[in-house]
Amino acid sequence: MAFELQKLPYAYDALEPYIDAQTMEIHHDKHHAAYTNNLNAAITGTSVEGQSIENILAKISAQPVAIRNNGGGFYNHNLFWELMTPGGAKSPGGNLLKSINSTFGSYQNFKEAFTKAALTRFGSGWAWLVKQGDSLVISSTPNQDNPLMDLADIKGTPVLAVDVWEHAYYLKYQNRRPDYVDAFFNVVNWDEVAKRFKG
Repeated sequence: MAFELQKLPYAYDALEPYIDAQTMEIHHDKHHAAYTNNLNAAITGTSVEGQSIENILAKISAQPVAIRNNGGGFYNHNLFWELMTPGGAKSPGGNLLKSINSTFGSYQNFKEAFTKAALTRFGSGWAWLVKQGDSLVISSTPNQDNPLMDLADIKGTPVLAVDVWEHAYYLKYQNRRPDYVDAFFNVVNWDEVAKRFKG
């Protein structure tokens, strides 16, 4: 079966004023749609056709760059949309917060470290909060790579991600990536992050 472009779980303007409706529409309907279509084209007739995206990414080093780039773009954006929500909790709680505090010292320390990973990613890419066993680690990846890939520097289960490709923020924030990343924390779906942390 071909991969399908998931619908956004909220309206284009639901994340205003932090992420604008025009950016959301273009990001989902153009960029994410292109990754989805290009992934389907790249896997047609190959040994990975019909496999789950997670299985494909786990052995991505054996695949052509078109599957790596578009497979990552497909998975990363599916995750990204779900990790945001309008009017959600402003900070994590429960066991997730306990793990953040034990790993980073405090939520504020975590936020600063995650922001640094996002801001120091040169060019296009992503910043991640990654679960490794019972522990958490922050990483960043170039382009559409992610921690599920066998070639990632830091491997694990992504529980939080921010897209720092310019198409994710340029219409509203231009070159002000720090303002965009700061705004992102206002729309994080901490319930979804906690669910993914729990596994």
